[in-house]
Formats: sequence, C-alpha cells, structure tokens
Amino acid sequence: MLALLKPQEFQKAFVDWIASLVVDSTDEDQPRFVPIDGKTLRGSHGAREREQPLHLVSAWATRQGMLLGQVAVDEKSNEITAIPRLLTMLELRGAIISIDAMGCQKEIAQQIVAGGGDYVLAVKDNQPSLHQAIAEFFLTRHEQQDFKDFGCRQHITSERSRGRDETRTYYTAPLPESMQRFVRDWKGLTTIGQVINVTEHQGKETFDVRHYISSRAAKVKEFATAVRGHWQIESMHWVLDVVLGEDDSRIRNGDAAENFGCLRKFVLSLLKRDTSEGSLKRKRKRAAWSTKFLESLLFE
Repeated sequence: MLALLKPQEFQKAFVDWIASLVVDSTDEDQPRFVPIDGKTLRGSHGAREREQPLHLVSAWATRQGMLLGQVAVDEKSNEITAIPRLLTMLELRGAIISIDAMGCQKEIAQQIVAGGGDYVLAVKDNQPSLHQAIAEFFLTRHEQQDFKDFGCRQHITSERSRGRDETRTYYTAPLPESMQRFVRDWKGLTTIGQVINVTEHQGKETFDVRHYISSRAAKVKEFATAVRGHWQIESMHWVLDVVLGEDDSRIRNGDAAENFGCLRKFVLSLLKRDTSEGSLKRKRKRAAWSTKFLESLLFE
C-alpha cells in the first residue's frame, strides 16, 4: 500500500495530522529554525525503476523536533535542484533556513528571502571567492585582535559528551565594506560568521573551522542556535541508521522507500520527545510491547 501512495500527498496529510497533535508553545515573535539536510537510503538501490540508492532532502522544525517535508533527489541530479522544490512546500515567513555548503547557491538564497524568510548558509570551496573573502576577513581579525572595531560579536560554548570535550567559538560580523560587492549576487546578505570547534579526546586536540553567510543581523547567540541546530539534524541521520536500521532496509520498489523514510523520521521524533528513562532503542521496543506506552508517545 505504501508503495502506491504518492509521496507528496502522503507527506502533506501525514505532517498536517502530526501538526494537529503538537502544541506549539514557542513565542510567535521568535524565529523558527528550519535546517535542511539530505541523506541517502543506501539499502534502496536495485529498484526496478531506479539504479542508484534513493537520496532524500528533508526540512525539520528544530524546536518541535518535527519533519516539515522531504523531497527525493532526481537520480541524475543533486540536492541543488531538490532544495528549491522543498522550499516551495514550506512556510518561509519568520523562518531561519540553515543549509550546508551544497545548498549555498545564489538562487536558493534569493528564493528564501523572496518568501519572507532568512538564511544561514555554510560556505566552502564551491563558492571560492566568497569563501576566501570571509576566511581572510576573520584571519585578519584574529591576527590584529580588532574584533570590536568591525562590530564582531563572540559566543563560546563548552560541553562534554562521550569522553570528548568540545569548545565552540562563534563569531558574527556585519558585512564589511570589503565584501559589499557580494550583495549584488547574494540577496539579503547582511552578516558573515565563523565557527571554530576544538575537540579534545584522549589527549589529542582537533580543530575545525567553518564559515557562513546570513541575511539576519549579527546576533551571535541566534547564529549559534541556527548552526548548532543544523549539526543536531546531521547527527540524527546516524541515529536513523543505528536505531531504525534505515541503511539496512531493502524496501525499494515504487514509492515505498520515500514514504517509509518519512515514517522513520516521524518515529524518531516521537522517541526523542519522550522524557522517560531508557535509550531510543529500548523505547522503540517498549512501544512495540506496551500499548499504553505507545499511546503516551502518540498522544501525550
């Protein structure tokens, strides 16, 4: 049955139903953080009508932990063509859309701003001149220690998880005069950002530096929330494989793989929202064994 349902119609009905069950207690004046990211369902290869594994691009509501929509990437295309189709399914007004470097495209930025939203886009070497300009700006600030002179703001967080100590330093700055030329191509470009992640594990330190552009004002804590929320969604892909065995699933024919991809994300959202003790795997088993616990997950 799920192989015969049209994915977009199934998603719309399903997501609307879930939204009716979730009480949104967030302040309407606060922005909605919506990360967009893609994942390949590796076990879906070998379908009659598809040679390559199915790749899905999904949008999430970070605060509610809900799937807002997903689209399949055309077999001979990539996420750059899928993201604009996904954006048309979303209410962009009042949202901050975060996308990794694959989605750092002028047309995507323009579509988000035209829809009344804002963007936080990771910048890498696929936009070489933009990436170089941001990297050189922050490198100069670090060398000369003149952050305040350029309106830069800083926010530092530290946490310990699984034997790792991580310190993240977030920087934002209003778009400097030396980069005003990029406004012509990047609709709404207002702020640039940098994140330095230092991880210490078993006596060894590793460093990771990332750069971003944004159409929001240079509010560093808001920027940190958007970036951190996007990383959490990326880690959720690992959980889909470990807890729900997504990569091992051989469901592949018709639209079943795409529809089950939607269902797995829904199940994972329910499990993560539950505050009782136990791992996600254990909660999944409890839901199978106990109708009472299942009802508490669905209707709490």
